[in-house]
Amino acid sequence: MRKSYILIAVCLGLLALASPGASQNSERFRIRLTTVPMDGGMRNTVAGFGSGTATLAGNKLSISGSFDGLKSPATTAKLNGGVARGVRGNAVADLTVSKSTKGTLSGSVDLTPEQVKGLRDGKFYVEIASEKAPEGNLWGWILR
Repeated sequence: MRKSYILIAVCLGLLALASPGASQNSERFRIRLTTVPMDGGMRNTVAGFGSGTATLAGNKLSISGSFDGLKSPATTAKLNGGVARGVRGNAVADLTVSKSTKGTLSGSVDLTPEQVKGLRDGKFYVEIASEKAPEGNLWGWILR
C-alpha cells in the first residue's frame, strides 16, 4: 500500500513538470525611462527618470516599473510599437500609471506573433505623459 502512495506522488510530480505552465520559459526585458532630447523651453516642463521590467510568457507581455522627478503629475502611460528601434510609433496598449510626480506603472497585453517579433527586435517602448508634457515626458525602450 505504501509503495502505491509513493508511486502516485512520483507520477503527480512528473505530471506537474510536464504541464505547459511549468515548462513555459519566459523572456525578461529591461526598461530605462528617461527624458527625450529637449530644447531650452522644455526644461520647465520635462524632467524625471525611472526603470522597469517586462516579461514575455508565450504571447503575454507584462510590464512593471517606477518613476520619479516629473515636474507635473503623470497622466497616461502607454506601450508603443515603432517601425524600428529608436523610432516613435503608435500606441499598442494603455498601461496603469500613478497620477503623481512619483509612482509606478504596470500592465499586461497579449501580443500578436508579429508584435512578439517586434518586441524581440527592440521596436517597443513605454511612454509616460504628464500634465505639462502631454506628448511624452519619459520614454523607455524595452530591451533585453
